[in-house]
Amino acid sequence: QLQASGGGLVQPGGSLRLSCAASGFTMKDYAIGWFRQAPGEGREGLACISSSGGATDYADSVKGRFTISGDSASNTVYLQMNSLKPEDTAVYHCAADAGSTILSQLRLPGVYDYWGQGTLVTVSS
Repeated sequence: QLQASGGGLVQPGGSLRLSCAASGFTMKDYAIGWFRQAPGEGREGLACISSSGGATDYADSVKGRFTISGDSASNTVYLQMNSLKPEDTAVYHCAADAGSTILSQLRLPGVYDYWGQGTLVTVSS
C-alpha cells in the first residue's frame, strides 16, 4: 500500500513537503511518480524517480520548483514543493511502478501498478 500525506493550505510562494510511504514492499525496488488532479481536469504527471533512485524527471510546470527524493531507511519518497502557486492547487497522488518502464514514460499514469490515496494541497491567500 501507498499513503500520501503532507498536504494542506499554504500561501502563494510558500512550501510544502509531501510524503509517500509504502507498506508491504520496498520502494527502492520500484519507480515512483507523483501526480496531481485538479477539479475537472485530468491527472498530471509531475515528477518521477527511477527504481535505482539515480534518475528523476519533471514536468515543465514544476521544474525548478519541485524536487522528488527517496529515503530507503524510512521507505518513503518525498516531493518538496517550493514557490507554490494557486494553480498548484489539486489532490496529489503517488504511485509505484513494478516494471522496467523507461524514465521518459514514467510521468504517464497508465504505467503505474499501485496508487495511494491522495492528499489535498490548497494554495491560496
